[in-house]
Amino acid sequence: MALALTACGGGEKHEGANVDGKAEAGSPQLTITPGNGEGRAAPDVGVTVKVAGGTLDQVVVTRKGKPVEGEMSADKTTWQSRTLRPGSQYQVQASARSPKGKTASASSAFGTVKAGNELAITDVTPSSGKVGIGMPIMVTFNRDVGDRKAVEKALQVRSEKPSVGAWKWTDDQHVIFRTKNGTYWQPNQKVTFTAKLSGVKSGKRTYGVSDVGHTFKIGDAHMVTVNTKTHRLVVKKNGVKVNGWGISAGRGGRIRNGVDVYQTTSGVHLTMGKENPAIMTSEWMGVKPEDKANGGYKDIIPFAVRISDSGEYIHSMAATTWAQGRENVSHGCVNSPPGKAEWYFSFSYLGDPVVITGTDRDLPWNNGWGYYQMPWVKWLRGSALGQEINTAG
Repeated sequence: MALALTACGGGEKHEGANVDGKAEAGSPQLTITPGNGEGRAAPDVGVTVKVAGGTLDQVVVTRKGKPVEGEMSADKTTWQSRTLRPGSQYQVQASARSPKGKTASASSAFGTVKAGNELAITDVTPSSGKVGIGMPIMVTFNRDVGDRKAVEKALQVRSEKPSVGAWKWTDDQHVIFRTKNGTYWQPNQKVTFTAKLSGVKSGKRTYGVSDVGHTFKIGDAHMVTVNTKTHRLVVKKNGVKVNGWGISAGRGGRIRNGVDVYQTTSGVHLTMGKENPAIMTSEWMGVKPEDKANGGYKDIIPFAVRISDSGEYIHSMAATTWAQGRENVSHGCVNSPPGKAEWYFSFSYLGDPVVITGTDRDLPWNNGWGYYQMPWVKWLRGSALGQEINTAG
């Protein structure tokens, strides 16, 4: 339903619709959609205001007295709002002017249809705080997303310093943003994630009902490189080496489902969390801790920084200091001297890159936050819109 109202110049104002379809010659004609009195307007369609015979002067759409975002066309003949909140009441005021100065005004009040099912975001990581230059943005929804394109279009990432990245859906409830291969976030800046989800239709009678926004800070550029052949770990801050030490990586030699699970994985890892202490057991590979003959173990490990979901950490290990810098003897973790491990535990951010080389076992892209392991072209295929995003705000 559309509502068309016209008014002549010189201050005379016509209240109500132009029923007979005739208007004063030369006056602009305004059309507002949804029309006045509409009670079940589609939230995902929004508000459209058009003018014939002139240009728009002003369009104001409000909900509970607060303005609604919208965009004017370059020729100022069309104004389109963003999506609208389901089950809400809206008011529209619009004015236009003809080339000869004649004016017109129009208004509309309408309601949007209620959501049969509500789409919401249940988790955003990171939600705040200071993180590393490799930090992805991971979003979880409360239900399956049917129209991924519509929802992805509502997700915005803005940074103070420009980066290029893209979203990838890992399933119907999870989507992840990361920067392009070979690049990371530039250090020491703010990044804002906004989901303009209110009114977005993701399935039959399923709409987003509220927007979500989070701001976090990228800290200094922390880069860790680990060479399992030379048994050395190097830490750089903003391109300058600040520490380094001898390590002992995975010794290898235990095959499970065709994989040598005692080898440390090579590739771009990201720090995922800190545990002090971490409880490490052989149960992850199906061996009870008390089964010592079959390699069972249970250790309480201080100052552990997780770098994968398969049990890999950079952590303190006093018992293997004899091997650190000389030989690989661990179950796959990066054993470090106690003092160095404690230092790194305090130094590291969530999302710092840890690049490991020297082994035959590659880190799968979906092992922890190994997202930089996936080639960029393939990552883009996981985007519903299939496009790169420039985050420059």
